[in-house]
Amino acid sequence: GGFGRYGGRRNYNNWRERVDRQASVAVKPDWNMVADMDLNKVSKGITNNDVPTKEEDLLWCGFLDRYNDAYEKCTSRKPAVLKRSENKEFYPVTTTDDPVIEKLAIDGQGTVFATDAIIAHLMTSPRSIYPWDIVVQKLPNGALFFDKRDSSQFDYLTVNETANVAPSATKAEDDPEGINTPERLSLEATMINQNFSQQILRSGSNRKAMDLPNPFYDDEDNDGMEPASVAYRYRRFDLGEGIQLVARTELHGIVDKKVPGSAKSEEQYMTAFALNEHFTSMNPYSKNNTPTHGMINWREKLDNQRGAVLATELKNNGFKLAKWTAQSLIAKADQMKIGFVSRAVPKNAYEHQILATQFYRPKDFATQITLNEGHMWGIMRMFVNLFNDQPEGKYVIMRDPNKPILKIYSVPAGTFESDDEEEE
Repeated sequence: GGFGRYGGRRNYNNWRERVDRQASVAVKPDWNMVADMDLNKVSKGITNNDVPTKEEDLLWCGFLDRYNDAYEKCTSRKPAVLKRSENKEFYPVTTTDDPVIEKLAIDGQGTVFATDAIIAHLMTSPRSIYPWDIVVQKLPNGALFFDKRDSSQFDYLTVNETANVAPSATKAEDDPEGINTPERLSLEATMINQNFSQQILRSGSNRKAMDLPNPFYDDEDNDGMEPASVAYRYRRFDLGEGIQLVARTELHGIVDKKVPGSAKSEEQYMTAFALNEHFTSMNPYSKNNTPTHGMINWREKLDNQRGAVLATELKNNGFKLAKWTAQSLIAKADQMKIGFVSRAVPKNAYEHQILATQFYRPKDFATQITLNEGHMWGIMRMFVNLFNDQPEGKYVIMRDPNKPILKIYSVPAGTFESDDEEEE
């Protein structure tokens, strides 16, 4: 239980710190390894780096609220308080539990089915450091379903996963509540991200409803909750080689952008994500309040040197940022909004401020972070082909907790399905 995915034990060698992480799921004796690969060399084995020859929208569900441009004015000196959206419901539903995907599969609309989060995770997986796992099911007709495990940590954001010194899994002496362990930071970052994505929209006014309602919202059984502003855009990508990939992608809002050279503005689709300042860059514990090595104090730098802050984030959160960018590209978002959110005071993990927000065009941002679109699709194609060569059944893709290695196991059909399978 709990947040088992991150963290693990620490061994203190006398000359350096070594982190021993636990696997995200325990390998059982009846699992058979069918493949393994070096994450650092994944791209070397890819022959086809073409972007999809065709991509199309199949269905639109849900609704989108409009961006509130008051959030363009956030600065370190005039931050906005991050509010909690108590009544918004988010639905991180896995592929096989999605009724829309089920219908598209029955209607033969694709050969591979997944969500944007799962696809983006695989596409950018060479950047990952923490352990993770994804379940793949191959049906008798050859269709592939990529899923996350029910009790996995898949939807929780990591904090400083790719930093030289990742957050310590042991409670520091000056952190009696343990608010800075990887699990707690992860929960904090995930809540910040959800709250930010909704707060920057004008709720309800001039809302744009899609063709179909939110497929996961139940009118009768809602306890006063309403769905968050999300459009589920079901898309199909032709990857060649007979691969038709159907993905549920997500957009978070609509922004009216001026058309260059005219007085008119056009509606653009946006995704929204929040980076949050790691407390060591605010370092309240050092005598002269200087940031830890490799960190930048956001309140000092964001207004005048945003590029320096972003460069540090790319170093410390490279996987998370690449994944968000890939998700935005798959969803064909026109804009990706990134919020810079920080604790109001370093020792309180529950009160936050929005210090700045920035729009990026996903394609430009991908170039900036050296995320090659052809490579992304090449990696996805490689995974699909690997399973196309396997017999029908259930598989698990696992990242080794301590080495940059992926292992693929063939597992018994009932794995993860009954309660007694749950990992403690």
